[in-house]
Amino acid sequence: MAAAQRIVIENGAIATVDADDTEYPTGHVVVAGNRIEAVGAGKAPEGLENVVRRIDATGHLVTPGLINTHHHFYQWITRGLATDHNLFDWLVALYPTWARIDETMLYAAAQGSLAMMARGGVTTAMDHHYVYPKDSGDLSGALVRAARETGVRFTLARGSMDRSEKDGGLPPDFAVETLEGALAATEATIDEHHDPSFDAMTQVAVAPCSPFSVSTELLRQGAELARRKGVRLHTHGSETVEEEKFCHELFGMGPTDYFESTGWLGEDVWMAHCVHMNDADIAAFARTRTGVAHCPSSNARLAAGIARVPDMLAAGVPVGLGVDGTASNESGELHTELRNALLINRLGTHREAALNARQALRLGTYGGAQVLGRGAEIGSLEPGKLADLVLWKLDTLAHASIADPVTALVFGAAAPVTLSLVNGEPVVENGRLLHVDEDAVARSTRVQAQRLARIAAQD
Repeated sequence: MAAAQRIVIENGAIATVDADDTEYPTGHVVVAGNRIEAVGAGKAPEGLENVVRRIDATGHLVTPGLINTHHHFYQWITRGLATDHNLFDWLVALYPTWARIDETMLYAAAQGSLAMMARGGVTTAMDHHYVYPKDSGDLSGALVRAARETGVRFTLARGSMDRSEKDGGLPPDFAVETLEGALAATEATIDEHHDPSFDAMTQVAVAPCSPFSVSTELLRQGAELARRKGVRLHTHGSETVEEEKFCHELFGMGPTDYFESTGWLGEDVWMAHCVHMNDADIAAFARTRTGVAHCPSSNARLAAGIARVPDMLAAGVPVGLGVDGTASNESGELHTELRNALLINRLGTHREAALNARQALRLGTYGGAQVLGRGAEIGSLEPGKLADLVLWKLDTLAHASIADPVTALVFGAAAPVTLSLVNGEPVVENGRLLHVDEDAVARSTRVQAQRLARIAAQD
């Protein structure tokens, strides 16, 4: 068997985000094949064989790749709409348009979403897709194909909705699936696309949309399906005060108690937002090791509130970062969420003690790996882990006068990506995607956004 080819990165600052938050002011990372072989201070060891590339990382910070734990790719082609709405009004305004999406539109939207994230240091993306109109094509396949072509690791959270307006839900009647249809399609998606292996590039989660768009039975049976198939569970939870009221009116309890009653708390579950959590809710998440995808920009865009991230972390709740859909976070970038998570949480009760730069970086890397159930594989720079890493350029006007590189990355302007490796393979170099034509993607997303708007206007 041929020896693995090596990439050697030297002379850069390194933030490993390991359990001890080990950092090296000047250090090295050696990549062998798709694994990290060595990380340490100073130069790489002498005499390494099969070195195909040496990278001088002077002026850079090397970190684990960023991990996005919540997104809706399809919304890339409905950005800039309903900009002054709260969540429920925003959903009611946009559901009729989203329900007209087809495979061609979704593929273009996924390309746009993935390109923007990858260019900004994301090496593992996820998508929570729950809009499956009848006769719309192979939507899950389009998402997987776009991620594979971009070169990033991908978790597809196969969503579903079966509670429409006639049942007291928010989606229009024509935008939902049947209970049986949703469960069957979700299982088929797992069978076709889920890879349980250590170095998997594609994994699938079971992901009914939210308490106000799915039936109790879909939640219950969805949890049973996920555990029978050995995959993770994802949904929206406790996002707004309106959701809290909805759950009390419909189920006689708050969202966390409702989720627990349907089997939706556990170490194989993560939920998006979790803004309106009381002490008992946080304790329940901590007790069950249920994870949270924190989406600070989207929470602010929709006026949802400030999630209690410092309290969650103190209690031991796994927390990662999420872009959320680009109709509620038009930038579509995760590296800006490092800064926004820190700043927005400092507006809460903990003020300046809420989060620091290294905690923010951990949320976007190892925290995300924990939430996706991949903490043993990605999220930190350690020997034996998969080679997903980013070189951030910090020696230009935007950052050069900030002495501490982690502070520069988190507090400063969005840093350029000189190199991004996924599974040991370059995906971004000098701020440009290597596998996707960004200009062609931009044109395609514009065409499909205009096409969707025309179709929606005709209805």
